[in-house]
Amino acid sequence: MWDKRDWHEFFKIARRPWQRHRPPRPVYATGSRVLPAVGFSLSELDDAGINIELAERLGLPVDASRVGAYGPNVSALRDFARSARLPA
Repeated sequence: MWDKRDWHEFFKIARRPWQRHRPPRPVYATGSRVLPAVGFSLSELDDAGINIELAERLGLPVDASRVGAYGPNVSALRDFARSARLPA
């Protein structure tokens, strides 16, 4: 069981700002509008060179039901993966 000090340490770590960039949010285009999506499609992850295990480790949302790839999502994923691999 955690005691009070463990909980204080946990919340201190949880409140810390991100050491790296926040994960990008997926979007999809509908005609002339761009709307937020639930997660990145599998083809977008594949085009960016990211497998599902790495996406989960990086905290990227994945929506297996989405089909197709949206170019700005792929480039955002590539940039994020590149910055996540750089040493701190």
